[in-house]
Amino acid sequence: MSRAAVLVLAGALLAGCGTRDNLATGSIPDDYRTRHPIVLAEGERVIDIPIASGDRRLTQGTRDVVAGFAADYRNSASGVVQIMMPRGAANSHAAQAMRREIRGVLVNAGVPAKRLLETSYDAGPYGDAAPIRLSYVAITAQTGPCGTWPEDLNLNTLENKNYYNFGCASQSNLAAQLANPTDLLGPRQMSPIDAEQRGQVITDWRGTEKKDGTVITFN
Repeated sequence: MSRAAVLVLAGALLAGCGTRDNLATGSIPDDYRTRHPIVLAEGERVIDIPIASGDRRLTQGTRDVVAGFAADYRNSASGVVQIMMPRGAANSHAAQAMRREIRGVLVNAGVPAKRLLETSYDAGPYGDAAPIRLSYVAITAQTGPCGTWPEDLNLNTLENKNYYNFGCASQSNLAAQLANPTDLLGPRQMSPIDAEQRGQVITDWRGTEKKDGTVITFN
């Protein structure tokens, strides 16, 4: 009888064991990573260049922003870059004057001139200070929209479940931080070894010369 009781107790203890994932899904059966997955999809990347009605040239800070936009384009896309000019705004004349300079910055930063497309948009909602808008389409890591509450939050809390919108903001922020969305597909190929740089690093680690001429060697 005592041996049978020990076996029953051992079986009960083993039945209660499980991996960490099993324990987590036992208390919270729905996973926010499944509910708000990060996917690769086509998305528009946009930047607005503010133009005042009295501007006649780009500031150095604005030129750096445009050059950074061009660098992002080279790393993530190969299609058309749109230069959208405001139409019907008080600064439309200044924007036209700045258009050529913006094109020059983009071309000097590596965007082919034949891939620049000039269009216009209604500047009504922006008032007198409508920006010049630059945009292109690229593969982007993204999630669905956040802020959706299809269920009663109090009910999910009582049942120890995470609510529908839980984790959406974290997933969206993680997707926005990915410099290269294709990293989600798999690791990149390793670059070739730079033998000269490797030798210099080893030399730096092996010895450091002091001011008095002595050398400390690290083996």
